Amino acid sequence: MKLDHDLFAHMREATQSFIAALFPSRPAQPGHFLNGEFGNHAGTRQYKLYVPGGYRGQSLPLVVMLHGCTQDPDDFAVGTRMNELAEEMRCFVVYPAQTQEANQHRCWNWFSALDQQRGQGEPSIIAGIAQQVMARYAVRRKEVYVAGLSAGGAMAAIVGALYPDLFHAVGVHSGLPFASAKDLPSALSAMRRGMGRTEPIAGGGLPIIVFHGDQDNTVHPRNGEQLMEQKLAGHGQPHERAIDTGSVPDGHHYTRTILRHLGGKPLGEHWVVHGAGHAWSGGSADGSYTDNRGPDASREMLRFFKTVGA
Repeated sequence: MKLDHDLFAHMREATQSFIAALFPSRPAQPGHFLNGEFGNHAGTRQYKLYVPGGYRGQSLPLVVMLHGCTQDPDDFAVGTRMNELAEEMRCFVVYPAQTQEANQHRCWNWFSALDQQRGQGEPSIIAGIAQQVMARYAVRRKEVYVAGLSAGGAMAAIVGALYPDLFHAVGVHSGLPFASAKDLPSALSAMRRGMGRTEPIAGGGLPIIVFHGDQDNTVHPRNGEQLMEQKLAGHGQPHERAIDTGSVPDGHHYTRTILRHLGGKPLGEHWVVHGAGHAWSGGSADGSYTDNRGPDASREMLRFFKTVGA
């Protein structure tokens, strides 16, 4: 019996070796952070694209991340930890880079009237970057999203309002509503106290998730409220509202307001992080403008985007 057992084990090992020779296993490919560039009539911007490890042509969601003032793609990627989550949740992440030539502090020009028009200015460049990535990689067309921080959050709101045929949800962290300013003086006013009158977006705009610290002294928290008001003003349909509260262990408390269609489909979420300032909630201290004591804005945005795309 032992002889038969040894013979069987030997045959099994030989078979496994034969199969391994025919179909050699490939080591898992690490994620890649690639450089890119896009240009059109409005100008040229560089960007960085994160392709998760093991990508072999399968279709994945795409998230466009717009950094805040003084930041760049590398800093923003580190601070938000979005590349780490892209590995876990399997998605592409692209980070357009603002230039000092376009804005001295590398802010996206959300307050410029030209940059609030479809087919013009920076929104057309950001949309073009997303389309270039979609042309080169297998992107799920109904799972393309845009998010940003501060000036990048304000620009995300603009891009989402102008290109609802391209993007399917928006994430705004410490940002401002669409068309909240038309020049620098009105921008400073909106940052200090919110926009004077909430302008609705035709059709209600895209589903939106908003994060804002209630101690933000750079962009007044009223702007987060007005983002949700703008969403509902354009939506104009009955909806459900729910509020829950929670806290991060040894961190901030938060209040989350959830808006849904009567059928349950998500309209928006508004997270107020109590005690937080002008910083990406749940971010890494290795990046700028982050607060690791808050709820994880990156994870919650990706979770919200997934519910919209489902």
